Amino acid sequence: MTKEQIAAIFERVKTWPEDRQEEAVEMLLAFEAMGSGPVVLSASERAGVERGLDDLRNRRFASQEAIADLFRRHKS
Repeated sequence: MTKEQIAAIFERVKTWPEDRQEEAVEMLLAFEAMGSGPVVLSASERAGVERGLDDLRNRRFASQEAIADLFRRHKS
């Protein structure tokens, strides 16, 4: 990606609704922080990771039908 492409997307972001702009900023800040050292999880984030790992260990996965239904319901 070139500097021109980055500048262009930032210009388009300025036209987005404010809530989308805030999400974009949060994602960019998180992405930037990833390279600056270890990630420190909150207690709720750690609990979520533990739940996910427990689901993985116990082979609890969403069915293909459930995933397809999710995409159908949230299709833009």
